[in-house]
Amino acid sequence: MGSLDATRAELALLVLYLNKAEARDKICRAIQYGSKFLSNGEPGTAQNVDKSTSLARKVFRLFKFVNDLHALLTPLPKSTPLPLVLLGKSKNALLSTFLALDQIVWAGRTGIYKNKERVDLISRISLYCWLSSSVCTTLIEISELGRLTVSIRKLEKALNQATNREGNLNEQYISKLKQSNNRLLSLVKSSMDVVVAVGLLQLAPKKVTPRVTGAFGFVSSLISCYQLLPPPSKAKAQ
Repeated sequence: MGSLDATRAELALLVLYLNKAEARDKICRAIQYGSKFLSNGEPGTAQNVDKSTSLARKVFRLFKFVNDLHALLTPLPKSTPLPLVLLGKSKNALLSTFLALDQIVWAGRTGIYKNKERVDLISRISLYCWLSSSVCTTLIEISELGRLTVSIRKLEKALNQATNREGNLNEQYISKLKQSNNRLLSLVKSSMDVVVAVGLLQLAPKKVTPRVTGAFGFVSSLISCYQLLPPPSKAKAQ
């Protein structure tokens, strides 16, 4: 029975994970960029998988721009430094624009919208928006890591001098370390996304080849899949 309960708990975790449209999108993204890595831009089965998966993913992103539009209009805590506020709002605006323009690209790729030249232009503009939003995210993560590092050092100093509140300080210290690790992972992902955007826009075709773009996109997708994993306790509660 113990083995059966464990299996059920694991399946519940998987169901909870796959119920998320975002998770399915990131799995498809991993397939897309894995295929791009294999094809290296050459015609064949891998390139067909890359193109068809890219088009299929656009359906998952229908009206997703509303999420970032809402975040753009939502005020941040007053304690947030002004540069981080500006970077955060710029990221939301750029990502929302990318996702909104991506709807037009989807309409063009499926034949609903017939103007191919305009679709190609909109596609490039949307990718520039994504590139810029990824740069903003990278800068935000660097700044937040810096702030967390200062907090962690203060807690380390307090722990060395603590006597009565040692348990509470330990919890704060562990929490800050977890936040720091999460931020570091997000920094790696956003930095990889910058390279992927550069590759898709062909801004450095000799260095960022389709294979490099595919490799970075694949790893970035795996990180996204990992970040979307629900905690085990949530699955058990279901």
